[in-house]
Amino acid sequence: VIRCRAAVAWAAGKPLSIEEVEVAPPKAGEVRIKLVATGICCTDEQLLQGCFPDAEFPVIPGHEGAGIVESVGEGVTSVKPGDKVIPLCHPQCGECSFCLNPQSNYCLKSHFSEPQNLLPDKTTRFTCKGKQIHHFLWVSTFAEYTVIPDYTVAKIDAAAPLDKVCLLGCGFSTGYGAALNTAKV
Repeated sequence: VIRCRAAVAWAAGKPLSIEEVEVAPPKAGEVRIKLVATGICCTDEQLLQGCFPDAEFPVIPGHEGAGIVESVGEGVTSVKPGDKVIPLCHPQCGECSFCLNPQSNYCLKSHFSEPQNLLPDKTTRFTCKGKQIHHFLWVSTFAEYTVIPDYTVAKIDAAAPLDKVCLLGCGFSTGYGAALNTAKV
């Protein structure tokens, strides 16, 4: 278990609180990441305002970030400790019919078909003051460490500047996709 700082939203409509949290080790098929950089997206603000009907509080927001793999659970072969990575708020298992379709970025293992507040095994890796703290979009980048499923992490070039590439997790890809695919710019 790692103790670190995180921004915790204890309730909708309340300000974030910097807290010491405990981050459990990764289970099979999971990756624990030391987050180096995070972005702030309007989606995080919408969570704090209570706009996500299935979100549960308390929660650690954040869904775009970049970091270094600290440890991996049993069976993880896609990344190893020391790898630079970007957590993905839209998983890509690479095996389901949607991932294999070049017209889609919706994975069947996505949190959209699962509750977004717990990991796929229906548990959390965060606790604070003896209370369970929920995940946000399985990512929770407003913490110094996080645990996510291995199919929600992308290994990146070792020379990549983490403070810049953190935006690839949501902000850049969403904006680029909207301009190219929707607005046809």
